[in-house]
Amino acid sequence: MKRQLLALLLIVSPGLTLAAGAGVHLDHANIDRTNLESMQRGAKTFVNYCLSCHSAQFQRYNRLARDLEIPEQAVIDNLMFTGDQIGGHMDVALTKADAKRFFGAAPPDLTLVARVRGVDWLYTYMRTFYLDPMRPFGVNNRVFPNVGMPHVLWELQGWQAPVYHTEADANGKDHQVLTDLELVTQGSQTPAEYDRTVRDLVNFLSYMGEPVKLERQRLGIKVLLYLLVFFILAYLLKKEYWKDVH
Repeated sequence: MKRQLLALLLIVSPGLTLAAGAGVHLDHANIDRTNLESMQRGAKTFVNYCLSCHSAQFQRYNRLARDLEIPEQAVIDNLMFTGDQIGGHMDVALTKADAKRFFGAAPPDLTLVARVRGVDWLYTYMRTFYLDPMRPFGVNNRVFPNVGMPHVLWELQGWQAPVYHTEADANGKDHQVLTDLELVTQGSQTPAEYDRTVRDLVNFLSYMGEPVKLERQRLGIKVLLYLLVFFILAYLLKKEYWKDVH
């Protein structure tokens, strides 16, 4: 029994760690998996800004075309920059050895990142990069402190600067606490437009993490309706069999 409980805790603990984070408030992503246009825009953003370093090696281009209702020729012309077969995976040309040499560590595959991190975490993460000259790429992140990733969407969002507040700890010693971010250099998009871009990207990442989610939900409703009808019939049959006893 103790071993079973320990195994359960080991399975659950990573999720608890991600949920707890560092006490940073996560904004609600408010994605809509039924919005094909949103996921199509998200796929475009992913290919143009993420796929050069991050792979999605469990996602096939032809599956993306079918699920998002994009003609295969349009996928070949506009979304396929790292592969030559429509049935191939969304992989990158960057090798792990080169990535480790360039960045210090190989960028992770993003196929399942939405399931691992959560859509709210991703949505907040992509909107909370800020200038930090002490970091190798000149930026830090409020949700993921000391992140080793550059802000790849800076041309769209612009640059944000941190806003600090002085607080005293339990020993009476003052220290700086990051309380907010302010936009100091405007990007090519307004804040509202950038929020939509990130929401579309997160929507697409959510799709990649579980492509059959909507189908599973539809099937679940059908199964529940079937069980309801079966229960009614079984109950009526039970009453018929037992009417002479009662």
